[in-house]
Amino acid sequence: MKAVRVHGPDDVRIDEVEAPVAGLKDVIVRVATAGICGSDVTFVHAGGVAAPTIDPFGLGHELAGTVETVGAEVTGIAPGDRVIVNPMGDGNGIGNGIPEGAFAPYLLVRNATVGGAIHKIPDDMGFDRAALAEPLSVGLHAVNRSGAKPGDKVVLFGAGPIGLGILLFLKQRGVTDVAVVDMTEQRLERARQLGATVTINPAAENVEAALGRAFGAGDVFGWPVVHANLWFEVTGAAPALQSIIAMAPFHATMVVVAVHHDPVPVNFQMALGKEMSIITSMAYPDEFPDVIATLDSGVDVAPMISHRLPFGDFMRAFELAQDKEASAKVLVTFDD
Repeated sequence: MKAVRVHGPDDVRIDEVEAPVAGLKDVIVRVATAGICGSDVTFVHAGGVAAPTIDPFGLGHELAGTVETVGAEVTGIAPGDRVIVNPMGDGNGIGNGIPEGAFAPYLLVRNATVGGAIHKIPDDMGFDRAALAEPLSVGLHAVNRSGAKPGDKVVLFGAGPIGLGILLFLKQRGVTDVAVVDMTEQRLERARQLGATVTINPAAENVEAALGRAFGAGDVFGWPVVHANLWFEVTGAAPALQSIIAMAPFHATMVVVAVHHDPVPVNFQMALGKEMSIITSMAYPDEFPDVIATLDSGVDVAPMISHRLPFGDFMRAFELAQDKEASAKVLVTFDD
């Protein structure tokens, strides 16, 4: 079968590989839809996860599909089950430096258990919708970590797929006042469709002034601040993180969700003077079941998806996923 694999820095290929065979405790999932994540792009450019790879590894970790084969010792899972795969469940690390990746028609899931790597989905849930569960789980975990509640005034830096997922769950939680900051107009339009109260493009207007108009302005020890109590950093850009600390008011909370690949200088005098809380949020230890329930409720996630291309056009899909002006979530499908 064909599978997308990373061979080194900026070296991603569609290789011919052996079809997987399930061991006693494994399952094979026939992939229906897989999403391209920002970390997939990072892995390709870096040529690996933490360092350039020695051996090629499979790419992709956001997927939904149908169970094809079940090992003899697997319980609670049967061929034909429609499922989402938690790539980190049951010790797998799918798409994160191991041979298995989601961009292949068949995926080996080792030591598979229900509620671990394998999560069943309703028969009427479309696979494109289900494939959003992994990035949405990242977003929900960030919202859970933040303690967001109705009445909060929220500023969200970054309207990519993770930021849009955070916005969706903030609105689900009853937060009505959410300002979204992004450099890309098409992503800001998607944020508006998902319920953003205010959208700001730093290329077109002064962010601090626009937020001040939305939430009110003041000062702490002479530092000018914006009266928003909860801030999310989802850009991975050092200036965004630094500007949040500069604009946040007394007792504000900042949730850092984006991966910052380089050290970021932080004005801790300012953060200390404001008694800020700085929280980090990584992945999704427990969020998959709640995300599946949200998807099953019929919530509109269409604004998160910008493109849907067949596996044969993977390289084009991967190119689109790197174009922030053109794309949000790019899905790769394995239709018959």
